Amino acid sequence: MSTHSEIYIQIIFAVNGSDSLIGSHWENELYKFITGIVQAKGNKMLAIDGMPDHIHFFIGLHIDCTLADLVREIKKSSNAYINGNKFTKSRFSWQSGYGAFSYSKSDIDTVVKYIMNQKEYHKNQTFKDEFISFLKEYDIEYDEKYLFNWIDYK
Repeated sequence: MSTHSEIYIQIIFAVNGSDSLIGSHWENELYKFITGIVQAKGNKMLAIDGMPDHIHFFIGLHIDCTLADLVREIKKSSNAYINGNKFTKSRFSWQSGYGAFSYSKSDIDTVVKYIMNQKEYHKNQTFKDEFISFLKEYDIEYDEKYLFNWIDYK
């Protein structure tokens, strides 16, 4: 018998410092690049979007792919892609760590709409407040000193 699964994960990670803000003029190229990595590893990209200081993407995770390896590859490869194309004036990098939150199949439409509406959503809520609300919703214990370094870019 073959193995089957349905695993839906939203992944969130942040840029490392104000010198690494994601520019509106190149964010779509970054999202296409990350989508390519996700798909090359056998996963399905359901949605990707973000803000200058962080990104969200929502995937159907393939049973043979480990989340930690996927995120490590995306960060490493996208750092090289951004720096190689000189999208930022200084060296780009992502902060260490990430958030990963699971969903059921019935949540797919809601999560896709949420991610694709990030620009509008963040008119009323900071990244810090958003991320902490995810941790609370999933009952994840945390110490604020181990969370992201929040960037005020406005």
